[in-house]
Amino acid sequence: MIKLFLTILLMMSYQATFGQKSLDQADFIKDFQSKGDDAEWLVEYDMIAWWTSDSVSAQPIESRRNIGKEWFCFQSEDDVWHAVYGKYADSKYTVAFHYIVDSTWKVKRSYEVVDTAILNTHARAIITSKEKMGNIPDSIGLAMNQYIRKNPDQTLQVWIFPAFQPNSYAVYGGEYVYTISSDGTKILKDESYYQGKFKAYLVDNNPKEIVLNYTELDYPTIGGVFYVWYYKQYFSNILLQTKYYATTAFKTDNTGYTWLHVDKSENLNAEKGGKKKKKKE
Repeated sequence: MIKLFLTILLMMSYQATFGQKSLDQADFIKDFQSKGDDAEWLVEYDMIAWWTSDSVSAQPIESRRNIGKEWFCFQSEDDVWHAVYGKYADSKYTVAFHYIVDSTWKVKRSYEVVDTAILNTHARAIITSKEKMGNIPDSIGLAMNQYIRKNPDQTLQVWIFPAFQPNSYAVYGGEYVYTISSDGTKILKDESYYQGKFKAYLVDNNPKEIVLNYTELDYPTIGGVFYVWYYKQYFSNILLQTKYYATTAFKTDNTGYTWLHVDKSENLNAEKGGKKKKKKE
């Protein structure tokens, strides 16, 4: 633990700027906790999509021709995960495969009828989002993953992030985040972020420390937080650098992690003779 903390301070010492002011810790932590919760949910969604897509790949190729790009996962009111693969055409979603993942993470095919309102609105929201984001990922051959969830106010939240690429590169620097109207047809809020180019680290058999540079931002993006949580097992440490804070997911035991935040401006004060502070949650 001491080694990790000292490493973070050392790496930050090259990033700090004299005269830098601090962001209120309470505001930063409140923002991060919300994004951290979302990131954990998104990683679970990704796991469900991965497992169920493997089941789809095992099906005859003829039946897979009825699957479009608007497949998605959702949780029912009893928190059971569902994954739906099909196609939206002529104002209607037709299901090709429906899978359920139970509390023991067992995947089984279901023939239960899915509410058409869920099917149609979710599919339309994904289509609307992809129309908005354009062809940047396709133009550079970048694989993307999509995630969708209904908000408490019945609007739909869509996230589209770079996938773990087939060539073993973990990509960041661009993410598409939209709040969509309840019928799936209109973008109400666009919180997308693009650094001007996508960046990547190779995942190989030699785990290393890596840095995600978001130092132009006060708060981390949801895509940046997701990246740390998703890839934490593949690197020895991932340091998420924003303007005032450095954040990492610190392994506390064999299975658990906790978020560790360090105030970069307070590190600067420490170099001038003050005290070093770290913030856990």
